[in-house]
Amino acid sequence: MTDLVLTLLGPDRPGIVELVAGVISAHGGNWLESRMSHLAGKFAGILRAELPPDRVAAALVALAALETRGLRVTAETAAPLDVPPSERRMEFELVGLDRPGIVREISQLLAVNGVNVEDLVTNRTSAPMSGEMLFEARAHVRVPSTTDVARLRADLERLASDLVVEVKLTVLEPDGRRR
Repeated sequence: MTDLVLTLLGPDRPGIVELVAGVISAHGGNWLESRMSHLAGKFAGILRAELPPDRVAAALVALAALETRGLRVTAETAAPLDVPPSERRMEFELVGLDRPGIVREISQLLAVNGVNVEDLVTNRTSAPMSGEMLFEARAHVRVPSTTDVARLRADLERLASDLVVEVKLTVLEPDGRRR
């Protein structure tokens, strides 16, 4: 089987997921994982599907044809990624008053420490008492075995203090459960 990673973008309306699922299914494929969302009136998504190698070319043509229906699809083949057993999977959580630059400053600190962000979900919500905007982030990250996790936590806490946000870094079990 050949893995495809697809990005989707178009005006949000009913039936978009069905259009893509129909193409994948019609070409003998299997929908493996996805993240899809309504953002500012747009439908945006990413997904990974597997298809028989001899059906990939036809599926790519059919996916490109969805642009006539208002959906822009970008597709790339991908090799399965083996995560080295020496790397640790962790969950990163952040909450605090919203302000520009939070994601940049946190992501810089993670990158300097060799931490790979695998999954990131962010959101803005209204604080219950004050009505001020809160910024929330949750990420699954891969931390190299050479990274000193205690130092990483200390660096994150120092930056969190500067940003006036709360951060939490939790080690995950291989199956994704928190320790």
